[in-house]
Amino acid sequence: MEPFHYTACGLNNVFIHGLDVVCDDAGNDTIHIPRINQLHRVIAEGIVSHDFAMDGSELRFLRTEMGMTQDQLAQIMGVKKLSVGRWERGESSIGTVHEAFVRKLAIEKLKLPVDRAIDELTSQVAPQHALQSINVAANDNKYSLEPKMAA
Repeated sequence: MEPFHYTACGLNNVFIHGLDVVCDDAGNDTIHIPRINQLHRVIAEGIVSHDFAMDGSELRFLRTEMGMTQDQLAQIMGVKKLSVGRWERGESSIGTVHEAFVRKLAIEKLKLPVDRAIDELTSQVAPQHALQSINVAANDNKYSLEPKMAA
């Protein structure tokens, strides 16, 4: 079965493997996505763990998962709210230090199982050449990140 391209989270790079197709009351094939909060936590883990620079939609996803407004994030980071908005809209790049800060903040606030120091997060941020897929496995009534494929 093809992985389900999950775009309802606001991201274009999330694919869920292992979901079952079910027939609804009208006889149409549908996908049921249980435990959305757990799924979003795994997606956040995928964002803070991937090797490419975050794009604006990933920043927005992390910010909203942390329950923060643009203004709140801007205050914590010591930048203007306008900067956060521009980053989220893709009008300007986030920058290595700010992106590493957001990743570390998300790890702490969302209690993600990612054990990386701020210097490791800074060094893993590379210029974005392509959007990296976040592949999520739906198994045994839970979600997990699928291992990265070797290049």
